[in-house]
Formats: sequence, structure tokens, C-alpha cells
Amino acid sequence: MSATYRSGCPINLSLEVFGDRWSLIILRDMMFGGRRHFRELLTRSEEGISSNILADRLKSLQEAGMITKADDPTHKQKAVYSLTEKAIALVPIFAHLGAWGRRYMPVSEELSIRAQLLEEGGPAMWDQFMAELREAHLGVPAGREGPTVGERLQAAYEAVCARRAARR
Repeated sequence: MSATYRSGCPINLSLEVFGDRWSLIILRDMMFGGRRHFRELLTRSEEGISSNILADRLKSLQEAGMITKADDPTHKQKAVYSLTEKAIALVPIFAHLGAWGRRYMPVSEELSIRAQLLEEGGPAMWDQFMAELREAHLGVPAGREGPTVGERLQAAYEAVCARRAARR
């Protein structure tokens, strides 16, 4: 991302960072899907991003300071991507986008359950989830007890999927 912007408007500047078709999807998959490797981001997204677009967006997100890239200590040829504080701070935005989508768009039950729980959980849940993301991506201890927000969101998703499969 270049240092030249169209204007100083905060909405414009935000859209210049993550206003393309894929950047928020990549950040979503990192936040809510725990995807940290290129291959996971490429193959496990419902939207089907191409490898060249993924590589370009990961580079743009790095340049914008939204993610970092480091060598994966478990595999010489892999890199691990991590969210930065700038990206983690988007959790409330994702919660609001999900709530808006649930209200006005034809969502599926299994893909909207996380949005529903985040909307119902409100700012306290968002803060807890951001603390968990800081622990996973930045190494900052979250100091929590019981199941994480991430685990609760995943369990709700799996429960909806199981319920739908049982109906078939």
C-alpha cells in the first residue's frame, strides 16, 4: 500500500486498507477460523479465493500493518501469519457487519450462528475475544477461565451443522 491516499477521510482511509473484495474475508478466516497458513487460507474458505489473489492480499495486509508473517518453527518451508493489534481491533466491526448481514441478507443458519452469538454477547464478549486473539497472535496472556469465546463460537457452529445433518 502506498503512502499516497485519495483523502484524509477516515472512512476512505479505512477502505483503502480493507475495502477490497478479499481482505476482510482473509481477516475473518484468521480471526474466526484460526487459519494462520497460506494453504489453510486458500483451501478452507467457502468463498474460494485464488492463490494469486490471496498472495497479493496477504502482502497488502502486511504492508498496511494488519498482519505479520514469520517463519513457521514447525516447518521450514511454511510461514505463519498473525493478526496485529490493528486487525484485532476490528472485532467490533465484524460483530456489527455480521449483525447487519443477519438482519438484511439471506444468510445460512450455520454460517450466521457466530454472528448471532457475537451480537448477543455484545462488547463484553468482543473484549474477551480480542484478548484471546492477542494471546494467540501477539503472545499477550488473556487471563481467562473456562471455554474461550473462540471455542464457544466453534461449538455453536458445529451444533448447528450436526442438527442440520440429523434432519437430512
